Amino acid sequence: MSYWLNLILPTVSYGITIAAIALLVINGKKLLAIYRAGQPDPTRKDKPGSRMSHMLGEILGHTKMLNFTATGMAHWVVMVGFVALFGTLLTAYGQVLNPNFTLPFIGHFIPYEYFTELITLLTSLGIVGLIIIRQQTRLSQKGRRSRFFQSRSLKAYYVEATIVAIVICVSLLRGLEGALSSDMSKSWHYAFSWPIALYFKHYTLSSILTLIQVVAAVKIVVSMLWFIVIALNLTMGVAWHRFLAFFNVYYRRHSDGTNSLGELPEMLSHGHVIDFDDPAEEDIFGLGTRADISWKGLLDMTTCTECGRCQSQCPAWHTEKPLSPKLLIMAMRDHAMAKVVETESLVGESAPISLDVLWSCTTCGACVNECPVDIEHIDHIVNMRRFQVLVESEFPSELGGTFRNLENSGNPWGANKTDRDGWIAECNFPIRIVEGALPDDVDYLFWVGCAGAYEERAKKTTKAVAELLYMAGVKFAVLGKKETCTGDPARRAGNEFLYQILAKENIETFEEVFAGRTEKGKKKIVVTCPHCFTTIGRDYAQSGFELEMVHHTQLLNQLVREGKLTPVIQSEKKLTYHDPCYLGRHNQIYSPPRELLEATGIKITEMPRNNERSFCCGGGGGRMWMEEKLGTRINMNRVDEAIATGAEEVAVACPFCRVMVSDGVQARESDVEVLDVAQALLRSVKPLI
Repeated sequence: MSYWLNLILPTVSYGITIAAIALLVINGKKLLAIYRAGQPDPTRKDKPGSRMSHMLGEILGHTKMLNFTATGMAHWVVMVGFVALFGTLLTAYGQVLNPNFTLPFIGHFIPYEYFTELITLLTSLGIVGLIIIRQQTRLSQKGRRSRFFQSRSLKAYYVEATIVAIVICVSLLRGLEGALSSDMSKSWHYAFSWPIALYFKHYTLSSILTLIQVVAAVKIVVSMLWFIVIALNLTMGVAWHRFLAFFNVYYRRHSDGTNSLGELPEMLSHGHVIDFDDPAEEDIFGLGTRADISWKGLLDMTTCTECGRCQSQCPAWHTEKPLSPKLLIMAMRDHAMAKVVETESLVGESAPISLDVLWSCTTCGACVNECPVDIEHIDHIVNMRRFQVLVESEFPSELGGTFRNLENSGNPWGANKTDRDGWIAECNFPIRIVEGALPDDVDYLFWVGCAGAYEERAKKTTKAVAELLYMAGVKFAVLGKKETCTGDPARRAGNEFLYQILAKENIETFEEVFAGRTEKGKKKIVVTCPHCFTTIGRDYAQSGFELEMVHHTQLLNQLVREGKLTPVIQSEKKLTYHDPCYLGRHNQIYSPPRELLEATGIKITEMPRNNERSFCCGGGGGRMWMEEKLGTRINMNRVDEAIATGAEEVAVACPFCRVMVSDGVQARESDVEVLDVAQALLRSVKPLI
């Protein structure tokens, strides 16, 4: 029997290893070929040092995973175990031939053996924890409520079972090695496996030697079978992310380690930025077929672990709409990896992505913010929208009117251009309007924005900010009728051509206004709209025009700190604050609005979903001008949460949020008042004059 074991076990172990390595190399090359066939994207290779340091920091520090603390800690030890226990696999290859085998040079080095046993124990606890969390989620959150809804659970179970089998094998081998040793009492060599060693001490020597060979062979077979399975299944992101996550995080859009939010990526075709003044005949406009997907997009899709963290924070999914960022990426991945015609459509009837899915997105950024492997969901969604708008002319009917209004009137409502500065007549203090270049004594250009100029509720914010700046002695001026829409609604809704027209017009205006001011810090714009803040401050930089953008909550907070504005009336009303997506997640501005409110004596009662996990109002991504026909209304979901706090007031810092939250409060027939942070400050400092 021993003879046959000595023959069969090594043959099986080494044979399956050769097969696994061969399949992994062959299919790994296929995967690389798929990436190489993707559209080029040269924007991902700048600042390699910065990319490397941020990638290592995020992955080794598990910075995103630790947002889910228990899961993050468990996943971290499992990740460490995957790498740290590689030495036990090498040892197993020797043990199937010689049960007494130890690694050369290391042997029974106590620190190594202690480390191995500690990592084995932690990995065991980690994987058991992850299994428990998955099953608790499955049992407590049924259907759409579960972040694992429609994830390929069998694949996840297989991965979990493989890890459990490996840690059992490592523990058994360590115990059997202890039983084989001359140690008669617990030692540092077998710090955690000594109980197993004691159990096997009663076995005969030949039995122990045979068991070591068998368990070592099982460990090798389980490990290599795992490699064979993933090699034959290139869509198994729950396994492939162990190798691909490093690259996906490294090649994210921003080399400084920040999330792929804020500005949208420029439209690339065959690796170059499209010149909308003179586009080439072969240019690709957006993402319409598998052949249009960039190599980074393909990397995104194959890295997806189907964990559903993106889905768990998605406002569309939470309001019964068909969009799940996770399922969208999975559908794109399955389509890209399938044997289909290259020109088969990604979006539309009988396509992987339906139009309802595509147009449900508010571009709030929750999915990108949560994804532990930095998948860029919004970029893919907007690129598909670009194709639908620019090539297929297939988009919600309401957007047709919005696009015409932007083109003809310079604002999404179609209001008269001559009325853009009408709000100035409602102010009882002087406001300077820029004619030509900005005078030297003016510190800030106050960008009013379309909502701030036309929408009645947003106009209250505009007038409050202007009055506060005037009271503080800040020298500012406005463009008046020279303003036009920044192009945010057009760009986020996929109409890149219209955005380019509006952006070019505004940049020409800025170049005239800031003529003579060469330094970025001398070109300052204060805005009340986070969408304008993002588009002017970040999107316009792609056209080579950079300036310093300041949100009104930032500037007003600074003025209060400097003593130029002094709150004297303390509000006793209970207030909650709603974080705008484009101020918070897209630009990481969370503290200034809260500090301003607290300066007026207000004690903020936070909603359960706040700061980086704030829930969207439903107005971003062009949705402000589209009717919600599917599921329940996003703004109602948010308003219900605000009302549940018992607050008498809801403070906002975005005109879109103000409209959406106000409409929700009105629909609920609630007496909760909605106001901007600037209004809360104004009523506190007004008695000074």
